[in-house]
Amino acid sequence: MSAQSFPLVTIDEIRAAAARIADIAVRTPLVRAPFPGLSGYGTDKEIFLKAESLQPIGAFKIRGAANKILQLTPTEIARGVITYSSGNHAQGVAYAAREVRAKAVIVMPSNAPAIKRAATLAMGAEIVDVGLASSERLAKSDELVKAHGYVVIPPYDDEQIITGQATCGLEIIESLPNVDLVLAPVSGGGLLSGVAAAVKQLSPRTRVFGVEPELAGDTAESFRTGAIVTWAAELTSRTIADGLRTQSVGARNFAHIQAFVDGIITVTESEIRAAMRAIVAATRLVPEPSGAVAAAALLFHASELPPYATAVAVVSGGNVDPALLAQILTES
Repeated sequence: MSAQSFPLVTIDEIRAAAARIADIAVRTPLVRAPFPGLSGYGTDKEIFLKAESLQPIGAFKIRGAANKILQLTPTEIARGVITYSSGNHAQGVAYAAREVRAKAVIVMPSNAPAIKRAATLAMGAEIVDVGLASSERLAKSDELVKAHGYVVIPPYDDEQIITGQATCGLEIIESLPNVDLVLAPVSGGGLLSGVAAAVKQLSPRTRVFGVEPELAGDTAESFRTGAIVTWAAELTSRTIADGLRTQSVGARNFAHIQAFVDGIITVTESEIRAAMRAIVAATRLVPEPSGAVAAAALLFHASELPPYATAVAVVSGGNVDPALLAQILTES
């Protein structure tokens, strides 16, 4: 799969998306993270967290969903929309669909976190349950589209979704033009592909890395081999990072990753949990496990990263089950 397989989103398209979604998505802050011994406190490094956990739905997914849904025609809105998601994209679609008064149907895996399921229902969406595999969600979505004519809002492998997520990268460079290193979580690839496209087009010198759980490292393998690989659902579902359990990276996303991303790092489950504690202690931001992986790479994999004076880690979401958060925060 070469980077030329699909057209790459342009900076003009990203800026247009930012204007389009301005009344729905929040321009999130860069929060300084003084991690003891690593950044701040007289060290030679500064680390900032891009707080996407502060979006209206608690995650970056509102950006892509809003960008796609706000471009639907009145006829398409009347048909209703559908997506397949473990939680955060579900909430993004439900939220944006409510803004345009469209019906929203969400195909969810049976192990989706209760907090994300409840939030999606609260926004008026209809949930259809399937098994754990990404392929099952896609198959059920296709079945419902054929039966009811819904418009599909893909979770990541879509040009307008990528462009919407790219507004996160646009904001990073606008707020911190001299940033040396940007890290973002990767699963299906919507966030990483968009962030990297924006960052590299505005600041080619800035290095961009993706981060994913070791237990769901399909994108790292794909990046290393140069071809998309698929991991079984029983493998990717092992990670605590429920938002990063996709079985393979999207084709359009991989094209952008090949064009704009400098490397991909995997982190362990214990590193994800430790990064969650470190983020809360340093910034008082509340990350979900998926939202802590980028910071985990900075904290535990410095030897795999290029030298930097200023780095940004995207905290992609904060929709964590309260009981799980309490358990992690009280671990030794």
